[in-house]
Amino acid sequence: MTADLHTHSTASDGQYTPTQLVRLAKERGLDALALTDHDTVDGLEEAVLAGERMGIRVIRGIELSAREYPTFHILGYGFDPESPALSDLCRELKEGRDQRAPRIIAFLEEQGVRIPLSEVEELAGGQIMGRPHFAQVLVRHGYVSSNREAFDRYLDTSDFHRRVERPKPLAQVCVETIRAAGGKASLAHPYQIGVDTGTLEDIVRNLAGCGLDAIECFYPKHTPEQQSFYLRLAEKYGLHATGGSDFHGERVKPDVRLAAWELETDWLLE
Repeated sequence: MTADLHTHSTASDGQYTPTQLVRLAKERGLDALALTDHDTVDGLEEAVLAGERMGIRVIRGIELSAREYPTFHILGYGFDPESPALSDLCRELKEGRDQRAPRIIAFLEEQGVRIPLSEVEELAGGQIMGRPHFAQVLVRHGYVSSNREAFDRYLDTSDFHRRVERPKPLAQVCVETIRAAGGKASLAHPYQIGVDTGTLEDIVRNLAGCGLDAIECFYPKHTPEQQSFYLRLAEKYGLHATGGSDFHGERVKPDVRLAAWELETDWLLE
């Protein structure tokens, strides 16, 4: 199927509502779309219903943040969104993000940057409050010229991660929670973890032993060499290959559009 298995909506830090996102996917010519908002399932039913109306398969998904590294994420697919374990984990993660928000404001003030938390909350619309919301407000107030600059200067520095971290589960817990909810788990954008190939293989081996189903081998920022390595890892450990754009909308990530990967999805739709 032609699919994009990694996208975000206004239920977390994306630009478009779930319905708008499905419409964009239809216009892109996709057969299937997975909505994988950060740490929440709130937009899934809207997306599924929109998919039924528009004739595109919408796969229920999520992107969970793991503790071991700052940008270590696990994607989940095809789970029961009412699973108690998954619901509890999502609630804990949202509370962690909400509690982190004032610390981000304080951190920015120490850098000479003053933005109102209320504006960030308004932009998030009561949903998951993520760093892209802070980045957009920084752009609005003229402290940076783009979201990318906001991350490079303030929101993705080693100092930021050291001082403004939030509680996250271990990656193993993310995988096991997704599997317990009847879903399939994939390691998201492996390059972002920022480790050498040997360490990455150790991570994949350990997670495969905990029930990991796939690796996100196809991703816009993977080099051909990285993609080949991830495909070899998937084959070596008996994992499937997924692919996605990590689409948030042009206002959030101007250089990322919806992907149209040709993917084997039978295992995902069982």
